[in-house]
Amino acid sequence: MSNSDPYTRKLVNTNYYAQRNDLVSRVVAVLRGRLDNRNLELIPQPSRTIRQGEIHELIVTDENAAPGCQVQRIAYVAFVEFLNGGVLLHNDCVLTGKGCLGTLAGYDLSHFPNHMNVVLQGSLKSGEDWGLEVGMQVVFKAHTDCSQHQTENNKTKERVE
Repeated sequence: MSNSDPYTRKLVNTNYYAQRNDLVSRVVAVLRGRLDNRNLELIPQPSRTIRQGEIHELIVTDENAAPGCQVQRIAYVAFVEFLNGGVLLHNDCVLTGKGCLGTLAGYDLSHFPNHMNVVLQGSLKSGEDWGLEVGMQVVFKAHTDCSQHQTENNKTKERVE
């Protein structure tokens, strides 16, 4: 990392993004399994740019995770291909037709440049546990509170049952 990076120098303490588009992706591989000692090192930057067509891995943790911290307990969710470009940002809500997978916690670059690990904070459920399927849409909602979507999802489940 460069010594001039404002995130590593702790100069950035506000949201500089006035507007962003949602990023839409589709599942290209559903994952299973959990680890209690993964040692993911989340980079200090809260944002990453994404190009259309990039494929990245989604991993979820139930730990209190944020940019710059280490994550141990994880579940593997999926590999997704992004259908449009844009900017991912810490705390974006990540939604599927099955519900809210969690909020974006940060990024681990241990496999980069092959792919980036996009780490979510949420329930410790794998993609297989969620019932995800290849081709299913995954949306990264800009400036959206996931608790709102979880409440809406619970109301929909109550009406169905």
